[in-house]
Amino acid sequence: MAHRLPVLLQERAIVTKTEARLTVTIDGTAGSGKSALGSLLAARLDYLFVDTGAFYRALTLAALRAQVSLEDGPALAALARTLNIRIEPPTADDGRQYTLRLGAEDVTWEIRSQAVDAGVSPVAAQPEARAALLPLQQRLARQKGVVMAGRDIGTVVCPEAEVKVFLTADLETRARRRRQELAERGAGISSTEIAENLAARDRLDSSRDTAPLAQPPDAIVLDTSQLSLEQEAAIVLSKVAAIRGELTAR
Repeated sequence: MAHRLPVLLQERAIVTKTEARLTVTIDGTAGSGKSALGSLLAARLDYLFVDTGAFYRALTLAALRAQVSLEDGPALAALARTLNIRIEPPTADDGRQYTLRLGAEDVTWEIRSQAVDAGVSPVAAQPEARAALLPLQQRLARQKGVVMAGRDIGTVVCPEAEVKVFLTADLETRARRRRQELAERGAGISSTEIAENLAARDRLDSSRDTAPLAQPPDAIVLDTSQLSLEQEAAIVLSKVAAIRGELTAR
């Protein structure tokens, strides 16, 4: 059975007909700032922002609720085919980059919980689960005028993207960011526990057999522990402008 994962896409802003619309991919380690950079770039470019990790997180949340094993690929794929996952523009002014719904339920922050953090890598490592979500991601990428963030976007989902970015950051910086994010939602998790979870996710993401975390050979590599968000955006936007210039000159 073909998967049924409808998604409500953000309305695109009108741009000039002569402006080349590109696909920008952002891959990187957990907590390296992919969503923050992706949402800022999308706003600056008037592009659609898609956090592909949100789909795996939504599936993980649904599996935890349904008590489906996070390592049972066929069961996860079957569950994915029953879900109505929707990504919408932000519906609340609480720091979110998008609103994600399971059916009518807003689970935007629940998919960022520590339980989902701990479970999403095993889910994403299942070939069947990835296969169930891949066509949706590829359809979004083909639309152009999109910024897609994830783990395998520039290598698997959209290797033909015009602009590819790969983010890294030291473990201490990533743990501090994640702890701040959780603290803002009232979750009291120690930095040590968060760092251990991030390190475990790094190992799982890099060693899985299907679509492991890998740096695209032609990606812009940014160490976000050494850069501000504005500095990161400026570097990527400069690359976008250069590519647009090349396409316009053809």
